[in-house]
Amino acid sequence: MNPRKMKQMMKQMGIDVTELDAEEVVIKTADEELVFSDAQVTRMDAQGQETYQIVGEPETRELGAGDDGDGDDEAAEAADAIPADDVAIVAQRAGVPEDEAREALEAEDGDLAAAISRLE
Repeated sequence: MNPRKMKQMMKQMGIDVTELDAEEVVIKTADEELVFSDAQVTRMDAQGQETYQIVGEPETRELGAGDDGDGDDEAAEAADAIPADDVAIVAQRAGVPEDEAREALEAEDGDLAAAISRLE
């Protein structure tokens, strides 16, 4: 069918089609992400209901995996897992440097009392 005629028919039926200039589309599932780079994305508006169509080949990556490749994501996550205030408290109470306090907290899954006991 002629694309022009198709557009005309869709307009008559009240369907508006718009091409989106998307750079990347990410779909997150329970255990992975589907990443479409350079995907063709079309939005169809039919009687107030918007539908999106994605055409392209996705890259699959594990949920939470970073795409910058520098490896800092895991280090930043680990540092964020133990609050700096907790590290300071353990270091002060046990009389040890903060890096030792952080290691003890990580070993004890963030339990302040257990980390202090471990260091005393």
